[in-house]
Amino acid sequence: MLNDPVVVALVTRAAAGDEGAWNEIVERYTPLIWSICVRHQLGRDESGDVNQTVWLLLVENIGTLRQPAALPGWLATTTQRECLRVLRVARRDEHTGLPPEDRLAPVFGAEMIDEQLLAAERGAAIRAAFAELPRGCRELLSMLVSDPPCAYAEISARLGVPMGSIGPMRGRCLDRLRRSRQVAFLVGDASGTEVPQPGGERR
Repeated sequence: MLNDPVVVALVTRAAAGDEGAWNEIVERYTPLIWSICVRHQLGRDESGDVNQTVWLLLVENIGTLRQPAALPGWLATTTQRECLRVLRVARRDEHTGLPPEDRLAPVFGAEMIDEQLLAAERGAAIRAAFAELPRGCRELLSMLVSDPPCAYAEISARLGVPMGSIGPMRGRCLDRLRRSRQVAFLVGDASGTEVPQPGGERR
């Protein structure tokens, strides 16, 4: 898993009681927790309970993590265990027969967890890098990746820039995104990973 220095710093600060670091960790990895709940086919209320439990367990255990960079894996493993616990309780309540603990197989294994972790890391890195862009870049890229993407004429009117300058501006903004500390580390660590490109030019 990614040995992200950003994660190491966040865990170290959170363990020392830094509320800002805690908030950033929660924002960064909540999508990962919810995605695992969805794969276990838990309902919204059940997923909410799992999410809350996982964060409470982290509060209790963050000081004992041997390697701060292992936080994403710890969260994924803990979430999966909590999902299985919820499924076991549901089966018991439904009186459908409860299999032994070692026979209740996980919905997905280590490889799938790694994929979920990588997706979470990519998303967190891109969001962090995007937030550091100048306002004009954020507005332009947001309009280009909207569904459907805004036409160049609309972008020109809203941003007050000539249509002919939108393409070069887009290129400069994406270049700044790629060169950000967060994305540069991610791309360097996960070969083949690229920053998602906005849709093709729409004039």
